[in-house]
Amino acid sequence: MAVRGRGARAGDATDATPDTGQRRAGRRWSTGRLGTYLGTYAGEVRRRLRERDLGPAPVLLALAVIWAVFQGLNDNFLSPRNLSVLSVDMVGTGMIAIGVVFVLLIGEIDLSVGSLAGLAGAVFATLNVNLGMPEWIAVIIAVCSGAAAGAVQGFSFARIGVPAFVVTLAGLLAWNGLMLYLLGPDVSINISEDGLVAQLTSRYFDAAVVTYGLAALGTAAYLLAACRDRSRRSAAGMPHRPLGEIWARTALLAVVAFAAVYVLGRFAGLPLALLLFLGVIIASDLFLRRTPYGRQILALGGGVEAARRSGVDVARVRISVFMVSGALAGVGGLFITSRLTSASQVPGSGMLLVNAIAAATIGGTSLFGGRGSTWSALLGVLIIQSIASGMALLGVESSVQFMITGGVLFAAVVFDSLARRAAESRGRA
Repeated sequence: MAVRGRGARAGDATDATPDTGQRRAGRRWSTGRLGTYLGTYAGEVRRRLRERDLGPAPVLLALAVIWAVFQGLNDNFLSPRNLSVLSVDMVGTGMIAIGVVFVLLIGEIDLSVGSLAGLAGAVFATLNVNLGMPEWIAVIIAVCSGAAAGAVQGFSFARIGVPAFVVTLAGLLAWNGLMLYLLGPDVSINISEDGLVAQLTSRYFDAAVVTYGLAALGTAAYLLAACRDRSRRSAAGMPHRPLGEIWARTALLAVVAFAAVYVLGRFAGLPLALLLFLGVIIASDLFLRRTPYGRQILALGGGVEAARRSGVDVARVRISVFMVSGALAGVGGLFITSRLTSASQVPGSGMLLVNAIAAATIGGTSLFGGRGSTWSALLGVLIIQSIASGMALLGVESSVQFMITGGVLFAAVVFDSLARRAAESRGRA
C-alpha cells in the first residue's frame, strides 16, 4: 500500500509536471514575443530617426504645440465654437491641397489651383444666378471646368513638353483673367443662402445618434480594414502589424473621433463640410494605395524612366493627375464660395495657392515626388488654419501670420530635404 501510495503520489506529480511546464513555457513564450515586438519597434524607431523618416509625428507634435500656445494666450482658442469654425474654414483649402498632393507625388507642381478654384465659383454663380440653371447642373459644370483646365495643362506638359511650372504659371494668369471676366464689373456674384452650395458649409448634424453613430462606424470600419489587411499580408508571408498595434491604433482613433464629436456637438453639431472632406481624403487615399493606377502615380514619382520601363503610360498618368488637381481645385472653390455665400476674386488671390501648396508640404508630402499621402492635406491645413485662427483671436496683423506660416513651410521643406539626403546616402531614394 505504501509503495502504491508513493507511486500514486509520484504519478500525480509526474502528471502535473507537463501542465506546469506548459504554463511556464507559455509565460516565457508570451514574454519573449512581447520582447520581440518591443525590440522590433525600438529598432524601427532608431532606423526612422537615423533616416529622418518620422512620418506624421513631427506634424502632430507641431500641431499640439500650436494649440497649446494659442490656448495659453487665449482661452477661446479650443472652445467648441472656434474649433467648429476652424473645421469648416479649412475644408476649401484642404480640398485644393488634396489635388496638390497628387501633383507633388509625381514630382511636379501646379500653380494654377487658386485661379481654378476662383474660376469654378465664377462658373457656378454665372450659370446658376445669372442664367437660372439648376444648381446641381451648375455644380457639375463648375467641377468639370476645373478638370478640363487641368487636362489642357497636363496635355501641354506631358505631350508637348512645356515644363509644368511654366504651363501652370500661365494657367494662373489665364484662368484668373477668365474668372474676372465672368464675374463682371462688380467682381462678385451673391448666391442663394438656402441653396445646395450654401448648404455645404452651413449644414450641421446635431442628433447624438447620428454623430456618435458615425464615430463608431468609422472606428469599426478602420478595425475591420486593418484586420483584413493583416490577414492578407500574413497569408502572403509579408510583414504585417501585430494585433496589439492594431488595437492600440483603433483605440486612439476612437478617442479622437468621439472627442471631436463631443466637442463639436457642444456648439452646432458635426459639420457636413468636415464629413465630406474626410470622405474625399479616405477615398483618395484608398485610390492611391489600393488600385493599380494609384500605384502607377507613386511609381512615377519614384522615377520617370523606371516607371516607363515597368510599363507605366507616363503621359496618360501625368495628364490624369493634373485633371484630378483641377477638379479638386474646382470642388475647393465651391466650398469657398459656399462659405462666403458669393463668388468673388478672393479664391484667385495668391494666398489660397500658397496655403494649398504649404498644406500639402507641411503635412508631409515630399516636393521631390514619390512620398506622401492625402492625409498630408488634413494635417497641413490644420496647421495653417490653426495659425490663422489663433492670430485672428489675438488680433495680430496678417503680416505676422504670413511670416509664421512661411517659417513653418521653410522648416517642413528643410526637413524633407534632409530626409531625402539621408535616404540617398543609404541608396533608398
